[in-house]
Amino acid sequence: MTKLNQIIAIEKSVKAKSVRALGDAGRELAKAPLLSGISRTYQPKDEEGEQLPPESTKVQRRVEEQLREVAAAMTRLFDVTATKDRANAAATADIVVDGEVLVADVPVTYLLFLEKQLGELQALVKALPVLDAAESWTFNEAADGYATDPVRTVRTKKVPRNHVKAEATEKHPAQVEVYYEDVPVGYWTTVKFSGAAPAKRVATLADRLERLQTAVKFAREEANATEVVDEKIGDKVFGYLLGE
Repeated sequence: MTKLNQIIAIEKSVKAKSVRALGDAGRELAKAPLLSGISRTYQPKDEEGEQLPPESTKVQRRVEEQLREVAAAMTRLFDVTATKDRANAAATADIVVDGEVLVADVPVTYLLFLEKQLGELQALVKALPVLDAAESWTFNEAADGYATDPVRTVRTKKVPRNHVKAEATEKHPAQVEVYYEDVPVGYWTTVKFSGAAPAKRVATLADRLERLQTAVKFAREEANATEVVDEKIGDKVFGYLLGE
């Protein structure tokens, strides 16, 4: 008994052969000399006349012959495609993750769609921004995101000071050097916020996605192993088209 995956495996080559046969027939039948033939014999006017050999050119391409070749190739394509489409309508499988049925009786065509979509989702998950590991984060309900603990830092201001290097005398003024001193004038309290996700959360998403992708692939393989009934539609179609 033929299986759906076997039909899928040969579909591309059968289609290519059909396209090639159709194209070849169109090109060959467009060459008028190939469809033409001739046969000529010469008879002199009297017995003493010059004798000439007969001339002939064979017909190399015939419409009906080309149509039969096209029909043979396309009949196979019609049958394979009909078999695949009929089987696709009936082929289903369960998506099983960690031994549990996540979704039951999923059509094989939907499994193919889901497999493609999960691949695109995987690209997004791999690029998700994660929280800076150098900070300590907790979820903040008010901000609907993550925040660090408040950090208090001192704000300082440079204040000029005088340093007397030499006291004034009757003959010399005092020698004073000006320098600046950092004096605390206030305090900053800083809280950092982030909309990124914890690394553990991203890792969990990636792991679940990988498990789901594997489950979908297994389900697709199972659905594609469904036994099929070989359709014979091509003979009916070309029997009508090429009939007398």
